[in-house]
Amino acid sequence: VQLQASGGGLVQAGGSLRLSCAASGRTFMSYAMGWFRQAPGKEREFVAAVSWSGRSTYYADSVKGRFTISRDNAKNTVYLQMDSLKPEDTALYYCAASGLRVGSGDQSQYNYWGQGTLVTVSS
Repeated sequence: VQLQASGGGLVQAGGSLRLSCAASGRTFMSYAMGWFRQAPGKEREFVAAVSWSGRSTYYADSVKGRFTISRDNAKNTVYLQMDSLKPEDTALYYCAASGLRVGSGDQSQYNYWGQGTLVTVSS
């Protein structure tokens, strides 16, 4: 599976962005999908995950209530809608695919990673 993330950019605090991650291949539905982020000088951390069907979602406490993960299996795409953005959300955002069909916050469960898209939130 090859993953291509897009949609990052510069936004003011309180604003919104929608990230997309397009996957190649016909086995997209076999994978749970996740979003992770890495801020400058920090380790990569879990943001959100969605099961293969899209019925189950999981969020880091820091983004719960502000971010929404979803997927469109017909389009081989997973999305991350980010609202009420804060400066601390500034990071390089990665999408990833897990061979486990249930989403997880454990990075070791993800087999494939996209190249990352940069989100910068100004105060």
